[in-house]
Amino acid sequence: MEMQNNQQKSKNQISQMGFSLVFPLLHTKYASFATFLIWIEGAILDDGKSLSNWDVFVRKRGSVNNGDTADIAADHYHRYLEDIEIIHSLGVDAYRFSISWARILPRGKLGDVNPAGIMFYNKIIDNLLIRGIKPFVTIHHYDFPQELLDRYGGWLSPFMQDDYVRFAETCFKYFGDRVRYWITMNEANLLSELAYEKGIYPPGHCSPPFGNCSAGNSDIEPLIAMHNMLLAHSKAVKLYREQFQHKQGGMMGVAVSAMMYEPLSDDELDKEAANRALAFSLAWGLDPLVYGDYPPEMRRYHGKELPTFTSEEKQLLSNSTDFIGLNHYATVYAKDCIYSNCMCSNTTCLPGENRAIKGFVSTITERDGVPIGEPTGMFQTFIVPRGIKEIVDYAKKRYPDKPVFIVENGYCPPWEHGEVDDLQHDTKRVEYHKAYIASLAQAIRDGADVRGYFIWTLMDAFVWSSGYDLKFGLYSFDRVTLNRIPRLSAKWYRDFLRKTSLKDLESRSAIPAINQDGLVPNVKHGSAEMA
Repeated sequence: MEMQNNQQKSKNQISQMGFSLVFPLLHTKYASFATFLIWIEGAILDDGKSLSNWDVFVRKRGSVNNGDTADIAADHYHRYLEDIEIIHSLGVDAYRFSISWARILPRGKLGDVNPAGIMFYNKIIDNLLIRGIKPFVTIHHYDFPQELLDRYGGWLSPFMQDDYVRFAETCFKYFGDRVRYWITMNEANLLSELAYEKGIYPPGHCSPPFGNCSAGNSDIEPLIAMHNMLLAHSKAVKLYREQFQHKQGGMMGVAVSAMMYEPLSDDELDKEAANRALAFSLAWGLDPLVYGDYPPEMRRYHGKELPTFTSEEKQLLSNSTDFIGLNHYATVYAKDCIYSNCMCSNTTCLPGENRAIKGFVSTITERDGVPIGEPTGMFQTFIVPRGIKEIVDYAKKRYPDKPVFIVENGYCPPWEHGEVDDLQHDTKRVEYHKAYIASLAQAIRDGADVRGYFIWTLMDAFVWSSGYDLKFGLYSFDRVTLNRIPRLSAKWYRDFLRKTSLKDLESRSAIPAINQDGLVPNVKHGSAEMA
């Protein structure tokens, strides 16, 4: 009963929040940026941080383009004040960032909390708040202490659930008095695919036809990893609602990779394939957290391969998210592979379409030789603005009671154009965001409850296995001097927000002083000692 009351309180808190006019005809509460701090932080062993699974993985030959690492990255760890000033100067009212598990609990639940890690994120949160910028905090964004992988295999083990809950609890205890929006997991659906099906993220597991890794089973392991992440999320939410939410008043959400699928043809089989692809991707990550179980489409085709939840776990999972975060970058065509022979034979498709793990769906980016949109720098990612409306409409229909945040949406130029258009005069990025915002505005006018839009990203960063090749930032940075350099898109976004929102102008200009430790005097902070 107490859990139900806390869930209803979360709904009431969401419904009572006011709105500001951020975009013309687009009533959202927040307009901002999202970053993955771990890949702009650098300082991978500074002040007690341990090596993460990614710190180790990038050192394996061939794992990352150009042999790049994030050892220094943009050195945000030492330049965070400069970066927060940049964020503030652009006029946004929220900032999404992630917390390094290896910086907070270097040895996981068996070790001590790292006081320097607590201090670092306290500084970030405080310096955002005194500038009128609300922190949206992602707890788990792909990385964790390498020791957890060595100890019991990371997300393939149910033991990882308790380690995650300890990490989440530490975040709630030390930061929750100032954080109102929590995202427990970032793209668990995509992480399961890239780490355990394709093997291009740590631990690098896969099997043919998806790849030739030294270990792994691409048909089974993604399902196991996802199962453990979903249960870890639900346990962390239960802990928060029972022990922290009453005093802290925050809300718990999740971010999922939200690719849109359109039928390749008007054939009913392709239409069913598009719906099936959505169930095997977005609904895979959301149905359990809203309805307590996997999508029926997945159960139909996976059978016993798909793990099952106990009745207690279903109750724990059901309604365990207060809002839905969508990371949207791509729209592709879907072709049925149940009644059609789908064999990937070119560079525009992906292997494994004839298997249950892919929903027996082939994803294609062109129809009759015509691309679905203008290319970007990511594989199978084209500019298709209508896709953001379509994926929001899908979420609205499938999860009608859940508010939505677009927590990632961004553009990177094709690699061959990186030295021309996207150096600083990035007109394509400006056009991209204008088009996607306009499409999102239409979804809202049609009744979608969208609460915020976060551009990916503030500045160029280390982007997983692509290293520094993909440039999503409104700012670039010089990898030698580490100077931050605004692109045309940064000026556009600043001017765009100034023209469309006068919210909190006075409060934004009144910045309190901070002390020599980078903290606000007279603000209560959690101690760096665990009880």
